[in-house]
Amino acid sequence: MSAAVTAPALVVTLEPLDVAAHAARLHAWLTHPRSAAWEMGHLTVDEVRGYLDDVAADPHQRAWLGRVDGEPTFLVETYDPARVLLTDVFDAAPGDVGMHLLVAPPTGAPVHGLTSAVMREVVRFVLDDLGAARVVVEPDVTNARIAAKNAAAGFRVLREVDLPGKRALLSVCTRADLAASPLGRTLR
Repeated sequence: MSAAVTAPALVVTLEPLDVAAHAARLHAWLTHPRSAAWEMGHLTVDEVRGYLDDVAADPHQRAWLGRVDGEPTFLVETYDPARVLLTDVFDAAPGDVGMHLLVAPPTGAPVHGLTSAVMREVVRFVLDDLGAARVVVEPDVTNARIAAKNAAAGFRVLREVDLPGKRALLSVCTRADLAASPLGRTLR
């Protein structure tokens, strides 16, 4: 078992996803056993590419590649919850932006604080750079790890909802929620 590495300061950046350039990498991330919640473990590279092309073609969704210290490390999808996924279970307010986050499985020693830094910066990005009033997430009710990470970022659970393939914790986070949260208090 590898020891965790603590990095003093991680530089987290996001850029629009270039599907052609990163399809193979994202296939490896999405089909990894640690990414089971994404339900893509059975997909081929071409099927992952098709999925990401569909996201890119939809005017109500966007995919982002996240880097930590310049290295591709995570995938973010943002979407309009009034038009994608939550249309039947959530009365989205103007300024709501849905978010999905996948941090790549570690290839070496885990970096202590990496996922927290990524979560904090992604929520900040959606609120500040994308101009969201609230960030909306809908993790599976059985995913205790992401529920804890969402709570640390200031997400408030609104209620449980039924979505295709899962029972989900519909949750929201505002700028004030992030600022008052354990992760938000560490923003630079």
